[in-house]
Amino acid sequence: MAASEGAAPLERLAALGLVLPPAAAPVANYVPFARTGNLLFVSGQLPMGAGGVDPSHKGKLGAGVSLEDGQAAARQAALNVLAQANAAVGGLAKLKAVRIGGYVNSAPNFGQLPQVVNGASDLFAAVLGENGRHARFAVGVAQLPLDAAVEVEGIFEILP
Repeated sequence: MAASEGAAPLERLAALGLVLPPAAAPVANYVPFARTGNLLFVSGQLPMGAGGVDPSHKGKLGAGVSLEDGQAAARQAALNVLAQANAAVGGLAKLKAVRIGGYVNSAPNFGQLPQVVNGASDLFAAVLGENGRHARFAVGVAQLPLDAAVEVEGIFEILP
C-alpha cells in the first residue's frame, strides 16, 4: 500500500527508528497545548523517557553533560512536542512548524546552546520534511524542572 500524505511523517519517524510516545499529562497547573485559530502552541516538553516519570537526560551542559547527550535530550524533548501536537490535531501531516524554543540547563560558560537545540531542529525537519523548517531560539538557563538537561516548546500552523 502506498503511503498517504498523512502517514508520511510517521513513516519518516519509523525510518529513524523512533516511535511517537503517548502525549504526557501536565505535571502542574497548565495545559499541554493550546489552539487559537490555525495556530497550535505546545507547552515545554522535557526529554522524558519510557514511562514518562523522569527525564532520560539530566544535569547541566558544560558541567557533566556532553554536547552529544544534550542533543539527544533535545531530540527526545522534540519527540514529546510532536506527541502533544499529534494529540492536539490528530496527525502530524496537519502541522507546519513555525517556531520552536529550546531551553538548555547549562553552566554559565557553556556556549554551544544552538548546537544542543539542533537536536530538536534536526528531528522536526527529518519528521515533517519541508514543514519542519522553523524559526527558533536557544537559551541557557540556570535550572529546569526535574533537573532535565533540555526543554523544548513549539508553535505550529495547523494546515487545512
